Amino acid sequence: MTLIRSISGIRGTIGGAAGEGLSPLDVVRYTAAFGQLMKRSAGKARPKAVIGRDARPSGPMVADLVRGTLVGLGYDVIDLGLATTPTVEMAVAGEGADAGIILTASHNPKQWNALKLLNAKGEFISAEQGADMLRLAESGAVEFAAVDELGTVRTDSTWTKKHIDAILALDLVDAKAIAARKYKVVLDAVNSVGGVAVPLLLEALGVETVELFCEPNGQFPHNPEPLPEHLQDLCRAVEKNQAHLGIAVDPDVDRLALVCEDGQLFGEEYTLVACADHVLAHRPGDTVSNLSSTRALDDVAARHGRQRHASAVGEVNVVELMKAVKAPIGGEGNGGVILSELHYGRDALVGIALILTLLAKRGGKASALRRSYPDYFISKNKIELQPGMDVQALVDAMRERHRQQPHSTVDGLRIEFGKEWVHLRRSNTEPIVRIYAESGSMASADALAGRIMQEMRELAGLAVG
Repeated sequence: MTLIRSISGIRGTIGGAAGEGLSPLDVVRYTAAFGQLMKRSAGKARPKAVIGRDARPSGPMVADLVRGTLVGLGYDVIDLGLATTPTVEMAVAGEGADAGIILTASHNPKQWNALKLLNAKGEFISAEQGADMLRLAESGAVEFAAVDELGTVRTDSTWTKKHIDAILALDLVDAKAIAARKYKVVLDAVNSVGGVAVPLLLEALGVETVELFCEPNGQFPHNPEPLPEHLQDLCRAVEKNQAHLGIAVDPDVDRLALVCEDGQLFGEEYTLVACADHVLAHRPGDTVSNLSSTRALDDVAARHGRQRHASAVGEVNVVELMKAVKAPIGGEGNGGVILSELHYGRDALVGIALILTLLAKRGGKASALRRSYPDYFISKNKIELQPGMDVQALVDAMRERHRQQPHSTVDGLRIEFGKEWVHLRRSNTEPIVRIYAESGSMASADALAGRIMQEMRELAGLAVG
């Protein structure tokens, strides 16, 4: 059993002893601490919170616990039921709520669930708030409401449509141009909430949808992370159905991966690249991605006379930098697209609308659009953390070894080797160290990653593989 407590939320496997997995006691404990913290911040006796969940099997149980805990703190709770992460984010701001909780473990398998924690803007809480929440949970200093001050619960199933309507209202989205192309799309929603929301969006855009794994029962038919090795059914279905595009989303619909009409992967790193290409052609300002994202975004930004700014990994860090540089678009190379004028959160729904608009305007095939961007390849590797492993000491040793190379310590260690780079960092959500390397071919990216991992073996005296 695993329970990961971090400043960005609480994530764990369902079952097992309290404190070792995401047990009911842990759900109540951390919900109570978060609710108390946000209640103090709001300065209200009767604050308001929005909750929503993906379709994983533990969702109803976790939702019952979260609702009851918030009501016990005196919150009026608006329960969206099955709702995408970006939909909940928009609903928090739209409802004038003081907090939000999304019940989803994102790309993790079905035995996982999590509490994603939002502030009154519908954005992930800051590092400072997260640290305060963890301290409050440890202390247990939570005060619940008296009987006459208990909160209430109301359900609201309208926010998915409101979210889609807001996307359709963007002048960056041309629904008429999309409909005129009579696109056929195959959708892999991994049997989660995307099976509800994405078909509604595509219908509104006049797109014919072939549904693949769109039953929102939480029984993921494959590993739910939208990586190439997990999307082979989608690739085959695109070819079989002679579709113009394949779309894959993760269980909470904040990540978007695409498949071209020939069954070849567009590349999750290039979702943001293509969306930024469209947005930067119509909006002033630079763009932002994290240190582990492809340099293709740098190249595309340069085409528009702009630049790419690099943040630490994590949505909250990308958002913070986007606000600082007033970027109209940003995100993460895992298929996460953030359009600031809609809301500050990764949103696969708006990503789909932007991509389809770009394709419709250019009039070509998805494969041709992909070929219009420079080719870079990222080798993604990881090390399972061992007991007693001193990650920071290892990173520091690698920095010293490569001190003559341009490097950044904003988040772990990123080292530049001309147009190649490698990024070493401890994961925020899993007990691993990630090692990403990018180059002009997969072979050279793998070779660079292999060389760095061998150096880490030598420095740490560990079997790294």
